[in-house]
Amino acid sequence: MTLKRESSTYPTTNYNELSIQVSLSGLSFCILDGLSKTIFALERHSFSDAGTPQAMLRETEKIFDGPDILDQPFKKVHVIHDNNLSALVPQPIFSEKHLAEYLKFNVKIFETDFITYDDIGTLGLINVYIPFVNINNYIFDRFGEFEYRHFSTVLVESLLQNYTEEETTMYVHVEKEHFEIVVTDRKKLLLYNTFHYTNKEDFIYYILFTAEQLELDPEVFPLYFLGDIAEGDPLFDMVYTYIRNIRFGRNYCKYQQTGGLELLEPHREFISLNSF
Repeated sequence: MTLKRESSTYPTTNYNELSIQVSLSGLSFCILDGLSKTIFALERHSFSDAGTPQAMLRETEKIFDGPDILDQPFKKVHVIHDNNLSALVPQPIFSEKHLAEYLKFNVKIFETDFITYDDIGTLGLINVYIPFVNINNYIFDRFGEFEYRHFSTVLVESLLQNYTEEETTMYVHVEKEHFEIVVTDRKKLLLYNTFHYTNKEDFIYYILFTAEQLELDPEVFPLYFLGDIAEGDPLFDMVYTYIRNIRFGRNYCKYQQTGGLELLEPHREFISLNSF
């Protein structure tokens, strides 16, 4: 599946910025005109040959060998690594000497793995993770220097900066085959976790289990959906059977949007539109 939203004419200046979000199952990119502060292109591609880092790189190379819109100079390039190989650590107990220790309880680590971290200073958190090194190498060879972060860094930071709910609130960000749950209370992070799902029963199980662990009443607490979900979807209908206070979130993108992007439902493309 490919989604394209972009202007028929677009600026090719040295002020444009490119953001790339990549996972084992797909890739999306969007482009920001740094002069007009307008996002004018967004494409989302599902990989036909997915499942391993090697296949992911092959699919990425195919995509980047295609559209002319990527064949231009970029002032900045941002890469967002979308995987479940991460752990949030409070700053006071963080040490660069123990990166593997923070991951080993949730992630199978190999000696050859490269581990890095994002400093989310505004939240007092460090996000330790394993990036896709082969993707980083490819992007460097193609564009030169670039910045990269983990998917969950963008998600958690953007939610806590933009949402002002004082009550305990659950946010569910949905993507193909996985989803993330973020729970906040008075603008403080209570929980972040990512889950793999294959059907709607998996989906509701993890949501209800999280609510139970945090003693949240399904009749009361608000749940905001973000990402790849719509009213009437099987996932949505399943959750609505058990949780009453369901809403769709907003992406709170600080830039103007054109080329059809302004027509997107505001809860979609949360990560891409907040990645600059």
